[in-house]
Amino acid sequence: MINTLWLWMFLIAIISAIIQFVTGNNVEVFSLIVDSIFSNAKTAVDISLGLIGILSFWLGLLKIIEETGIAQKISNKLSPLFRVLMKDVPENSPAISTVVLNMAANFLGLDNAATPVGLKAMEQLQVHNRKKDEASDAQILFMILNSSSVTFIPITIFMYRAQMGAAYPTDVFIPILLATSVSTFVGFLSVAIKQKINLKNRLLIKWMSYFIIFITTICIFFSILPYQKRLLLSASIGNAILVLLIGLVMIIALKKKIKSYEIFIDGAKEGFSVAIKIIPYLVSMLVVIGIFRASGVLDIFMQGIKGMCVMFNIDAKFVDALPVAFMKPLSGSGARAMMIETMKTFGANSFPSFVASVIQGSTETTFYVLTVYFGAINISKTRYALKYALWSDFAGIVAAILFSYMFYAN
Repeated sequence: MINTLWLWMFLIAIISAIIQFVTGNNVEVFSLIVDSIFSNAKTAVDISLGLIGILSFWLGLLKIIEETGIAQKISNKLSPLFRVLMKDVPENSPAISTVVLNMAANFLGLDNAATPVGLKAMEQLQVHNRKKDEASDAQILFMILNSSSVTFIPITIFMYRAQMGAAYPTDVFIPILLATSVSTFVGFLSVAIKQKINLKNRLLIKWMSYFIIFITTICIFFSILPYQKRLLLSASIGNAILVLLIGLVMIIALKKKIKSYEIFIDGAKEGFSVAIKIIPYLVSMLVVIGIFRASGVLDIFMQGIKGMCVMFNIDAKFVDALPVAFMKPLSGSGARAMMIETMKTFGANSFPSFVASVIQGSTETTFYVLTVYFGAINISKTRYALKYALWSDFAGIVAAILFSYMFYAN
């Protein structure tokens, strides 16, 4: 799907440029497109190279986190809950612990570890699946939680905001945490009702209560703060958690007598290769998005939505961030490029860039997750998985916009 979308974005932009040039509405449109190609290609490379240091640090730290067994401890804590949720999976099945380990890795932002563990979990769940070509309830629930899973610290978004010059790169921390929590909760609750999971189970009620109280407390606390304090406190909490996490990891590494320096170096070595690897993806998406904007097509589309907002008396300041929302379910790299392009166009400290960042962190790339996880075990009948995943995405994106207004709008 992303291949077709990418190609048509080029063709639509070029057709629009030809029409504008022939009619005389915009005789400079081809010059604008060419300038955009060169400018965005350079931006993609500059961003990638600028991320080498930050990527190296966090990949090194994440390597230590893996070695300390922090993810495994979280897994052990959550295993009883998932035994309740996946009622068709035997209690002694290794799939339960693998599922929880995947969720813990996602929660900690360990993307490199989360995907292979997630694929292993799908294989183990497939053992208990009676219809091998059709997704089981447990597999659908697992997929929904993956496509909307809460990431406690969205390091990647912080890095891009810092690289693009945001005054407080971590000021989106609390809004992202709230938005992705809403996405996960809506996804889980809708699937739980569909699968007739016993929502009156004491353990489940306990965890859901903690979750609701946590989200409600944060919302109430930040809603009563003045505008500037909301942003500053969100950034401060984000920074404090990052620092405390580093300290905690180092203390655990010291206690377990782990060779933290050597492990850190091994992980950090991947920083350069990762930064280089993302260049082609950023170039491909930033260039086509730049052409789409330079041709005027994106502006026409956004103006149409703004017109509808005006018609229904809705504030339209969020509309400039919507391209990220449209791209997010289809392509992670595409949504990331849209976010970067929004920051480049409106400034990293602008409201559209703030909303784009929160949307980017509010949910996962649904079509990618569904394709990879189900494709790995040859499941062709996904039943209601896509519908509920997109519903979860919609809830997360709406929440991202609302929380952005709560935190940013004066």
